[in-house]
Amino acid sequence: MAMKLAYWDIRGLAQPIRLLLEYTDTKYEDKFYTCGEAPNYDKSCWFDEKHKLGMDFPNLPYLEDGDRKIVQSNAIMRYIARKHNLCGESEDEKVRVDILENQAMDFRNGFVMMCYTDFDKMKPGYTERLPGTLKQFSEFLGTRKWFAGDTITFVDFIMYELLDQHIMFDSKCLDDFKNLQELVDRFEVRIVILYIGDYYDYLLLFLLKPIVTERVPFQFEGLKK
Repeated sequence: MAMKLAYWDIRGLAQPIRLLLEYTDTKYEDKFYTCGEAPNYDKSCWFDEKHKLGMDFPNLPYLEDGDRKIVQSNAIMRYIARKHNLCGESEDEKVRVDILENQAMDFRNGFVMMCYTDFDKMKPGYTERLPGTLKQFSEFLGTRKWFAGDTITFVDFIMYELLDQHIMFDSKCLDDFKNLQELVDRFEVRIVILYIGDYYDYLLLFLLKPIVTERVPFQFEGLKK
């Protein structure tokens, strides 16, 4: 029986989950909730059924796997990753995964805050702080192939999506961080193209969707490779 992944009709928190499901060759189907038109962005499609789903903490995204209903994006990522040994192998790797899982969420929250509030007003300050943030991730990665070490883990899927979003935001943001750019390239060549295979065309189409909201003035322009 295929899993079901439900989320808004955007990339957002669900995109790393989709990539991980594809990478692990997990059968699943998407359920999309679509907001209304601007300026109100009516969300009744979700709120009308939110409390009818039998969940303790109903939220988006959610994943259904048989009788299991899982919410919180990182809990979903870990659930899938545990099935495929993608949470780190050694204790040191697992610690690095734990750290980056939470640090990546802080990174995302800052980006989303800018996108969902006054983008034009907040953009200059965010742009000024961005190199310092990226420097921290660059130093954390160091000379490793992936963030935890030589083996890919679920946090690489999260960080790829975040870095890709920031490249859309500022195409030159990784120019001073060669190892981060190499990680993005490595992910795209070896994961997005080679492992996803036939599903790549669908993902390419889905990448054209807004990353967080149609209100931000930047979007996907195609894989660089």
